[in-house]
Amino acid sequence: MMLGAQLRRLREEQGISAEKAGYTIRASHSKISRMELGRVGFKERDVADLLTLYGVTDEDERAPILDLVSKANEPGWWYNYNDLLPGWFEVYMGLEGAASIIRTYELQFIPGLLQTEDYARALIPLGFPEISDEELERRVQLRMRRQRRLLSGDLRVWAVVDENALRRPIGGKSVMRAQVEHLIDLSGRRNVTIQVLPFNAGGHAAVSGAFSLLRFPEATLPDIVYLEQLTSALYLDKPADIDRYLQVMNRLALEAAQPGDSREMLSRVLGRSG
Repeated sequence: MMLGAQLRRLREEQGISAEKAGYTIRASHSKISRMELGRVGFKERDVADLLTLYGVTDEDERAPILDLVSKANEPGWWYNYNDLLPGWFEVYMGLEGAASIIRTYELQFIPGLLQTEDYARALIPLGFPEISDEELERRVQLRMRRQRRLLSGDLRVWAVVDENALRRPIGGKSVMRAQVEHLIDLSGRRNVTIQVLPFNAGGHAAVSGAFSLLRFPEATLPDIVYLEQLTSALYLDKPADIDRYLQVMNRLALEAAQPGDSREMLSRVLGRSG
């Protein structure tokens, strides 16, 4: 993504069209778009040709960009789980691993980055009713592995969770109790913000359902809106779409209980769970 963003910036600075860039490397303009969004692998020869087209001829300038090619093509840690991951979710894994901030709204379930092992173990079979015990454990391990950046403080998560997700008894009473306790613990971390959207808030801005907004440390990278569906996902990066979802997320943050009040709500839910 960082490499693609740099290539897009260089192209736009020179006023070169995606069509012309594609012609230079014997490819279509759509491939240039995918390269600039970090959604396709890179060949060093292609990047070198594009740099020449964009007027980057100084070796000291070219070297760090070309060095990113090998890094961009390195498999992520989730490579060992690629038999479990559909292609559309592998894209998300890369985005999640590169993000510095993830803002998410969840309606039915606790967000994956905030789940306990037992909650995940109870939830995953709902989407995979024929799953074997071995595959279930690997999927739980994958979900827990994703949480390492959060627990290390490298990733900030701001989650708005509908009260419905807290009341849905996934895995039974003891599992839900441990899950709510986990949310209370996480809410005390500096890099985690949890807000509960209570039932009495009535109708709210996120009428279309759950979504996530991912932001990256590289200033030239656009935010990405992630919308997961049953057998696919949408990745939105157009400024108009991002602005719309950002407005909705900001409204949700105002309509939900504030972090301190949300922590109290979680404690009350915990009290009712026995």
